[in-house]
Amino acid sequence: MSFKILGTGSFLPERVVTNDDLSHMVETSDQWITQRVGVKERHVCTTESATDLGTEAARRALENAGVSASELDLVIAATISADTISPGLGAMVQNRLGASCPAFDLNAACPGFLFALETAAGFFARKAVKKVLVVSAERMSGLLDWTDRSTCCIFGDGAGAAVLGEGEGYLASELHTQGGDDVISIPTAWNNSPFFQVEQPKSCVHMKGQETYKFAVTSMVSDIRSVMEKAGITGEQVKAVIPHQANLRIVNEARRRLPEIPQDRFMVNIETRGNTSSASEPILLDETARSGLLQPGDYVVLSAFGGGLSSAACVIRW
Repeated sequence: MSFKILGTGSFLPERVVTNDDLSHMVETSDQWITQRVGVKERHVCTTESATDLGTEAARRALENAGVSASELDLVIAATISADTISPGLGAMVQNRLGASCPAFDLNAACPGFLFALETAAGFFARKAVKKVLVVSAERMSGLLDWTDRSTCCIFGDGAGAAVLGEGEGYLASELHTQGGDDVISIPTAWNNSPFFQVEQPKSCVHMKGQETYKFAVTSMVSDIRSVMEKAGITGEQVKAVIPHQANLRIVNEARRRLPEIPQDRFMVNIETRGNTSSASEPILLDETARSGLLQPGDYVVLSAFGGGLSSAACVIRW
């Protein structure tokens, strides 16, 4: 027993910030950002919280699935930017929805949604649940140094969710972590203790671009090939690849190194969404599903990479 996806949903804040807008804040330009990252614009929160984003994405997923909040047996939230350390995003979304089930958060950075799917699969395997909500919501705009042009142009805010039910649609998965904070880190400033004597770094995204690029391309190619082999499918059988939207150059290079998968099967929305961390994959999955591209029985490959350093991939039969 694994699971099948019953419905998906996504939600973005109203405010759109273009590359031209950013050029008035830092030394950059639309051409510079487009060539290096592939982003033209991104949505950012003004009054919305991560809980607001996650709750609306979850509501849309429940509606799409034809499932009520009262039917949920578990809520798993993936995030690195919850509004509070406690209660977590999962508990807050559960409360807003009116559900009455266990809820918890999972932090695996950008691959968080895929780590959450794997966690949900364990509950289904033990027949402990029948319906599970997995939701990712990120307010990355609150974790950026808006004077650093190398990072502030990459990210956006948003949320995505999926409702899972009993079935055999989760066919194969890969999870990897090579721990360390030397390539990507977001420090937390624990400044309340009068006894702690270590100077705290600024609590924002710190990232080494070249090292991140190499890790991302290598892990994405390796993970996708591995899960296709485990699932016993060929590249031609893949209807859609849902890659993490970190950088268009990363996606294009991985696409080049995976010639067995037709290039048009790689889905992309980074131009108008930016990198929404763990919400990236469920947002793109929802948009792909609602476009009508996916039909029952189609094979979908999801792939993500990010802080940890961690990576993940899976094959889902729609």
